[in-house]
Amino acid sequence: MLHVNDLTYRLGPRLLFDQATVAIPGGARVGFVARNGTGKTTLFRIIRNELSPEGGSVTVGRGLRVGSVAQEAPGGPETLVEIVLAADTERAALLAEAETATDPLRIAEVQTRLADIGAHAAPARAAGILHGLGFDAEAQARPCSSFSGGWRMRVALAAVLFAEPDLLLLDEPTNYLDLEGTLWLMEYLARYPHTVLVISHDRDLLNRSVDHILHLDQGKLALYRGGYDRFERQRRENQALQLKLKKKQEDERRHLQAFVDRFKAKASKARQAQSRMKRLEKLEPVAAIVDSDVVPFDFPSPERPLSPPIVAMEAASVGYDGTPVLARLDLVIADDDRIGLLGSNGNGKSTFAKLVGGRLEALAGSVRRSTKLTVGYFAQHQLDELNPKATPFLHVAERMPDGTEAKIRSRCARLGFSGPKADTPVSSLSGGEKARLLMGLATFDGPHLLILDEPTNHLDIDSRAALMEAINEYQGAIILISHDRFLLEACADRLWIVGGGSVKPFDGDLDDYRKIVLEGPEDKHDTKNVVSENSQSERRREAAERRVELAPLRKRIEAIEQKMAKFQDLLQRVDDALGVPDVFLKDPEKASRLSAQRAEVERALMAAEEEWLMLSAEYEASSA
Repeated sequence: MLHVNDLTYRLGPRLLFDQATVAIPGGARVGFVARNGTGKTTLFRIIRNELSPEGGSVTVGRGLRVGSVAQEAPGGPETLVEIVLAADTERAALLAEAETATDPLRIAEVQTRLADIGAHAAPARAAGILHGLGFDAEAQARPCSSFSGGWRMRVALAAVLFAEPDLLLLDEPTNYLDLEGTLWLMEYLARYPHTVLVISHDRDLLNRSVDHILHLDQGKLALYRGGYDRFERQRRENQALQLKLKKKQEDERRHLQAFVDRFKAKASKARQAQSRMKRLEKLEPVAAIVDSDVVPFDFPSPERPLSPPIVAMEAASVGYDGTPVLARLDLVIADDDRIGLLGSNGNGKSTFAKLVGGRLEALAGSVRRSTKLTVGYFAQHQLDELNPKATPFLHVAERMPDGTEAKIRSRCARLGFSGPKADTPVSSLSGGEKARLLMGLATFDGPHLLILDEPTNHLDIDSRAALMEAINEYQGAIILISHDRFLLEACADRLWIVGGGSVKPFDGDLDDYRKIVLEGPEDKHDTKNVVSENSQSERRREAAERRVELAPLRKRIEAIEQKMAKFQDLLQRVDDALGVPDVFLKDPEKASRLSAQRAEVERALMAAEEEWLMLSAEYEASSA
């Protein structure tokens, strides 16, 4: 199907592909993964013949159609259905010919071919794809020009899916989808009848929708069978094996070199030394697989936690120009809540986030916020608010008017912009770097509440893992809007669904929500059947009071967790000392002392773990 042979390509001084070779079989659904900026999109452009390689070749089977999402969003007066139907150029040409053909034989051939490709069922199939991507029947009949750029990109995606090319190329297709559209797309790709090559950093998609992983690393391509989790296991195993082989080879090289150095001047050993020199020359170096470091995200926790609730709403409504978008809001947010917002785009998730963060005032009802509440707010559209001519150093300096240059640069490094990166204009930063800078500025002073609206766009898989770690280490409250199910599952303790003109707690988990999105109810915007009925303000107040009562117990659990972490760190250090070769022979007294210390630390750790289990069970029983 797709053959890449000894591909070499440079972008300026950077070598993106170094004699890379891979063969992708027909019918495979392949997830293409690599760090941002390493050449994934470049390979797509080479496949589409938009770029010419420096060396080697990329070939697709003869006569096979290659399709990808148009780089420019469609527009114009045509309806969405008309644009999608026009993507099947063969069907459009045959229908036009059927209107004008006069030769009976040709008419028969045209009608037979139309039947073969299901031309008459095409409008229903196009409508189904559009519906899956979030367009209801009314929206499908509207002109494309009436939609925003993000929605028009969904139309472009629908068009290429409808055309069903033999090789489907998708470059981060979930970046302009909500969670509902992402769930539908994952199911669609899992059943796609031809070959798919999709660039994605969404681990859930890479586990559910593909059966191969194509990995680009250090200019080489490698194809793995299975989803992303299996790929990670295989790669770690290969990494361990490579390191083992590398160490073995280095030991052999040292041994051979020592023999040569010792005996090359002796006539009696000259032949043996010469033989070992030839052996040294033939030793091909084993390249160790080493992960490049990912700069962690730094989200400072609030210095002084606030007493819950930090936000309380009673019969609140919010909207624009006096028209409510959301109403009947009876909700409470505690100081340690981790809330994931569910619901299709356009239902009001961002509007609700702005209300919580104080960027919109309530039209009716009441919204009470703690008087000392500080809020950090991140949304993708804010990337355009960064000064393109300013550098990360200048943006940070604005937040530290009295800071010395050394302190400002130190803070830049904490945000992930050390050395020359701190002096790089924003216009020259990648999308991921801009997002990192904006998140760093949003959390600069340790806010009590952090609102993250689609924070994973432009982040690769390793950076998303670093983001999850930062969110989980952050001690304040979080409102999270994301189409990345893996992030939601890892970071959100509670789920609220936005739909039907209100926001209500959702009793199920993301598997339950996935079933609702894919299987019913018929109108996924109607949340009456999927939202908890027990969301009255009295229950919320009781929950908040219960959290206050449990705060001392929670602090005891956290203190024990810190103690356990110290014991585990000490245990690791003792194990490292005992793992030194010949420690028992060289210093038996020290080894004996370390062994006794290890036993003592292990007993203390077990006691702490037992206390942690007991208190955790008590906390869970009290908070149930």
